[in-house]
Amino acid sequence: MNPRPVAIVAFAQTRHRRRSAELSEVEMLMPVLHEVLGAVGLRAGEIGFTCSGSSDYLAGRAFSFTMALDGVGASPPISESHVEMDGAWALYEAWVKLLAGEAETALVYSYGKSSPGELRDVLTRQLDPYYLAPLWPDPVSLAALQAQALIDEGATDERALAGVAARNRGAAEHNPHAQLTGSAAPDALLADPYLVRPLRRHDCPPIGDGAAAVVLAAGDTARRLCRRPAWIRGMDHRIEAHALGVRDLTRSPSTRLAARNAGLFDDDAAPVDTAELHAPFTSQEVILRRELGLDEGVRVNPSGGALAANPMMAAGLIRLGEAAARIHRGESDRAVAHATSGPCLQQNLVAVLEGERDGQSEGDQT
Repeated sequence: MNPRPVAIVAFAQTRHRRRSAELSEVEMLMPVLHEVLGAVGLRAGEIGFTCSGSSDYLAGRAFSFTMALDGVGASPPISESHVEMDGAWALYEAWVKLLAGEAETALVYSYGKSSPGELRDVLTRQLDPYYLAPLWPDPVSLAALQAQALIDEGATDERALAGVAARNRGAAEHNPHAQLTGSAAPDALLADPYLVRPLRRHDCPPIGDGAAAVVLAAGDTARRLCRRPAWIRGMDHRIEAHALGVRDLTRSPSTRLAARNAGLFDDDAAPVDTAELHAPFTSQEVILRRELGLDEGVRVNPSGGALAANPMMAAGLIRLGEAAARIHRGESDRAVAHATSGPCLQQNLVAVLEGERDGQSEGDQT
């Protein structure tokens, strides 16, 4: 039996900023929720299921996500859940809920404010608490180890990484929500000092605040709410070993396995034309391209990707939303979206999205 078809029918996000001290999480989130619900003509009380993604240790207080429910409006009572993860994983939970027939629509949102603290210190708390965390290795230093391993392997070099940065931030010039836009040529970027060798500042994501939201819908409801829904053909997420020392940092087998389970490599599947990759560091795009088998014919990160805006706990959801939005606008027919969490691509989620072509009905699934 074919699974129940589920699609992303709307997407909205903030204008990502380095600091938003004048706004609480609720104040940052509310305009996004109003925009995404307004796009499909629904009120919060008409949504069948609501799921959010955020981080208590980033916010600095326990059960911080309950405050964000003030922005949703939880009265009358709603069916609601939360994941202590990037919002891409909240979308996965909502997708399963709709596949099971327990709801017709779902609201998924996520948000993060990185500006109040020292993010490089905060993210060390993701590490193994016995061996790694006491050493306080920050995520930039760990990404530098990964980048150097790739260079030593011959898979890339510093000039190629500068090219990745220039292309992503150049693409972001067309994205009104991006935090960083535009870039000097790769040769000029290489004149900058190292941040942590071999990474320079252009190789690393900006620190900033932001939020995003999507609406999911099933079957005929999706077609009623959206002219061209972005149907989720498959989605899966996998995790690497927690201990970085037992991993080959130049590979990401969890990404490849998730992509295979999502149907990206199916023999009868049409090729993808767009990829939105959650690669906060330039070297990670090199790894993801290889694991996902993306050739030069695939447009990678037309939004600018995480190198243009990387709001913690929302950047992964944004990758799915950006890929879906291109399908909504008719700029893509089949896209792959990727989200990651943890150091050095530790946890990875892959989704394959597809728009209907002329003469194709939703029953004709790839």
